[in-house]
Amino acid sequence: MSLQRRRERYSIIHMWKMRNGTEPTDVARFYAQGRLGIRAEVPTSATGAQTSASTKFYESFAVNGARLWNCLPKTVNMAEDLDSFKVLLGQWMDQFPDNPPVRGYQRTNSNSIIDWVKESTVQRGK
Repeated sequence: MSLQRRRERYSIIHMWKMRNGTEPTDVARFYAQGRLGIRAEVPTSATGAQTSASTKFYESFAVNGARLWNCLPKTVNMAEDLDSFKVLLGQWMDQFPDNPPVRGYQRTNSNSIIDWVKESTVQRGK
């Protein structure tokens, strides 16, 4: 598993802990959405902010963690205990290729779970 994929997995697990009250929830708000299960509210940035500030905002845990959480299917994000959540999360993440960047080679996407989910959704829609 690449470092990027491990980091994303850790972020998703941390979001699960915040949703279930085992970690302080200072950056995420959760809400139920019927067929999709529990979703995280993705914060929005202030309009007119500098590009550098805007980039840092979109790379922050509050935004990236919520976007990663919202990629999860209902069967994963509704898991009741941490151990079963980790197993379901691992099974779900294994369905996406893990192609970390290699210097000197082009890649099709950033290898983020967010990009792989978007890509698989577009392919299913064709």
